[in-house]
Amino acid sequence: MVRYPAVAGQFYPASPEDLKMMLDSMCEPAPKVKAKAIIVPHAGYIYSGRVAGATYSRVEIPDLNVLLGPNHTGLGSRVSVFPDGIWVTPFGEVPVSSEVAGELASQPPYEPDVNAHIYEHSLEVQIPFLQYCSGFRDSLSIVPVVFSFISYEECERAGKILADVMADRDGLIVISSDFSHYVTQEKAKEMDKLAIDAILSLDPYELYTRVVTYNISMCGVIPATVGLVAAKLLGATSAELVMYRTSGDVTGNYREVVSYGGLIIY
Repeated sequence: MVRYPAVAGQFYPASPEDLKMMLDSMCEPAPKVKAKAIIVPHAGYIYSGRVAGATYSRVEIPDLNVLLGPNHTGLGSRVSVFPDGIWVTPFGEVPVSSEVAGELASQPPYEPDVNAHIYEHSLEVQIPFLQYCSGFRDSLSIVPVVFSFISYEECERAGKILADVMADRDGLIVISSDFSHYVTQEKAKEMDKLAIDAILSLDPYELYTRVVTYNISMCGVIPATVGLVAAKLLGATSAELVMYRTSGDVTGNYREVVSYGGLIIY
């Protein structure tokens, strides 16, 4: 199946020339680490692109990239794996690793499903960054997975399955999440610190529990929990906050912001 862009021309430029020019300004040369996972935002590039670009610029981009994001549309199954085919961006096509997707989708709570992905933006906006930061490498492949809300026990199971599938492969887990939504800048920073501190402590249970307990509007808490479980099982011992910004830093409106954090787990 071919998955065509749903938000090109809205969240990011539809023209490859304009898109490259934008990423040129957001992805600066930096020393790179071999990460197990990253957490990157998924708003329009004018709002969150600097955070995403700074984070992608700090890691080696392998051929295999498993993309974990939240399901904003409500379509499809609870944990939806795009099974095979290609994803199209203004830069060209990126194939889905059907082998890895198949291994994941055969084990609950994962399921093969395309409906959750057709209009979902959280993973689509990551792919141009992967293409650009890999030097437009032809061998790049992806495994897109989107999550509805599931229990911590299911997150733990999903993370263990993901770690098993990736254990003998060189790959990166790309976790797509924004942090607080539509609160004051002060409130966003207060709430986000609780979530970010749990991530920096590599504590998926604490992350999940804090977000639920304090009603933190972190849309990607489920993929972040799953990815953190997997990254730890794959040997991650450290995490680092690369950049934190809010939409208010762009618009000047600090009364109602969406916040973005870029983190590396290695």
